[in-house]
Amino acid sequence: MSSEAVNVSGLWKNFRLYHEKNQYLKAAILRGRRARYEEFWALRGIDFTVPTGTTFGVIGSNGSGKSTLLKCLTGILMPDKGSVTVKGRISALLELGAGFHPELSGRENVFMNGAILGLSKKEITAKFDDIVEFAGLENFIDTPVKNYSSGMFVRLGFAVAAHVEPEVLLIDEVLSVGDESFQRKCAERIEQFRREGRTIVFVSHGLAQVEQLCETCAWLEKGELKMVGPSGEVISAYQGESHQAQRVEGELGQRWGSGEAQIVAVRVSGVDGQATSVLATLEGASIDIDLSSHMPLQDPVVTLRIDTLTGHPVWGSSTRRNGISLGMLDGPASVSVRMDSLPLLEGVYDVTVGLTDHTEMHPYDHWEKRVRFEVRQYKSFDIGVTHIPSHWSVTGTRGVMQGG
Repeated sequence: MSSEAVNVSGLWKNFRLYHEKNQYLKAAILRGRRARYEEFWALRGIDFTVPTGTTFGVIGSNGSGKSTLLKCLTGILMPDKGSVTVKGRISALLELGAGFHPELSGRENVFMNGAILGLSKKEITAKFDDIVEFAGLENFIDTPVKNYSSGMFVRLGFAVAAHVEPEVLLIDEVLSVGDESFQRKCAERIEQFRREGRTIVFVSHGLAQVEQLCETCAWLEKGELKMVGPSGEVISAYQGESHQAQRVEGELGQRWGSGEAQIVAVRVSGVDGQATSVLATLEGASIDIDLSSHMPLQDPVVTLRIDTLTGHPVWGSSTRRNGISLGMLDGPASVSVRMDSLPLLEGVYDVTVGLTDHTEMHPYDHWEKRVRFEVRQYKSFDIGVTHIPSHWSVTGTRGVMQGG
């Protein structure tokens, strides 16, 4: 068997963007020409290979061509130039439940969708009970899918696609849909595929997931291949270029509020107390917030939230939750949040700050993503988002070493 499961060579894909539309043949004849359009090249000269048995990631901003690339790999779209070769049975988790007929029952759709994905009736019958159990729809499998909730719909779609037993699995942001238990089940199934040595091509905006799951990845930008290589190196390069201009002190995010008081400034400082946009894991850090009130306000509350670059909250708190009272705010004031040991691991993070009344329900001033900072990791070798202090021990072997 070839060592390459996927080979993409000189791939170009073009779409027509119409500026007007001929709805009828008569309109085209009267106009004397076809509707005007411009050509949009969604992919431009893409070249890469995916070795058999590896997990390969694809990252990039919205509109970079990631989903178009996966559709070319599945054969949904045909290249205008170049070639795409995929060896082995393919299962694509692109749009879960695509092809389901709303008037048919879940049972009927399982057989129909399984046939579309290349399974014989005998194979579907043998896997049917496992598919239904995986989806958790035993009591609803004979109900028309038009009556399913969106969560039930995607669970059934994933269950069918996951039981095709593919040699090459293509995934497009599937892990971000459904409830928490469904996402966990998805991740466990994908991890099983990895252990079985199947080839996976994984598209996601979740850079932490890509770095954790994928040995190598490709970075697409505006339809062009910017970089291919080890996931950590490619993700670091992507973060550096994509967010360099946005790390300027005083970046203005979305802002709203009633205006009785304002957030004047927000500063991130390092262990030396100097304002910075780069912090270090396990070193001291602080966030200083300057306020100003146009009228006396009793017991206002300052709220703070830190998000990952993908928008997932890492930590949030407030003066109220920490038992701190601002008393009467009338004029300028400041609030400082100090951390003796910053637990965040390497990445880029956004700080959102709010100033509310004592209920935290009425915002005087809310500044979404007011400051962006970067964390670099020197003292910790952990992976993920946060450092968790731990102590490891081993018993039953010779020459035991303790660590922590």
